[in-house]
Amino acid sequence: MKFVSLHNSGHPTVMLIPGLGVSYEIFMPLIELLKGSYNIVAVQVDGFILGEYTSFTSIDDQAEQIISYIEKQHNGSIECIYGLSLGGKIVSRILERNEVVVNHTIMDAAPLVALPRWLVNPLRYLQCANVWSCYHHRGFWSKVFRSHYFDVLLDECRKIYPWGGSRAVINGYKSVYTSTLQSINGHDIHYWYGTKEAFVARAQVKHLLRLCPTANIEFFPNMNHGQLLIDYPDEIAKHITKIVQ
Repeated sequence: MKFVSLHNSGHPTVMLIPGLGVSYEIFMPLIELLKGSYNIVAVQVDGFILGEYTSFTSIDDQAEQIISYIEKQHNGSIECIYGLSLGGKIVSRILERNEVVVNHTIMDAAPLVALPRWLVNPLRYLQCANVWSCYHHRGFWSKVFRSHYFDVLLDECRKIYPWGGSRAVINGYKSVYTSTLQSINGHDIHYWYGTKEAFVARAQVKHLLRLCPTANIEFFPNMNHGQLLIDYPDEIAKHITKIVQ
């Protein structure tokens, strides 16, 4: 794991954790909007580090590395963490472990509930085929992938695929969907999702509210998985600014 830091002395720190199959560079438009008002720390998750061959380990290991970073670099306390999808799952594990202070957390479409065991393997290999087709960008699977993802996300997947390959996607997917959040601790917890992914997201929201009835839930009309970040980084910047005052 690596951390890309943009220091802005005297300002609160916002950490950004990307989703499965993409690098931290998916946050670049958002970083440009935030860097004048915040210290930015963008996480490079193992298996998805640009220019370096790495392997994805587990959600717990990624959370442990981030916790260690916050303890060493930020005295055990950080203002805000925003995690997208897999990144949100990592955020949930950080809150579950309750070893550092995070004043504000945003989980954007984070998978918090395990899938049925019989479904995990078929779906993780399907996802791997999708990402592989994105990198090679041809044939039947490319058309399938394009049917429910959008160009910028395709480009981000294609950019990172050579460094972690299929194994990073397969291992990442398995780790994400074989564990369920058991408890959660935090001062200000937010969960976001788009209405086009509501069928899946509502189960995550229901589980989260059982654990934390005070969690702030917000949905975005006509948005699919990760689309708010891709299409409207300015909206995310406004929301983060509102949350981190």
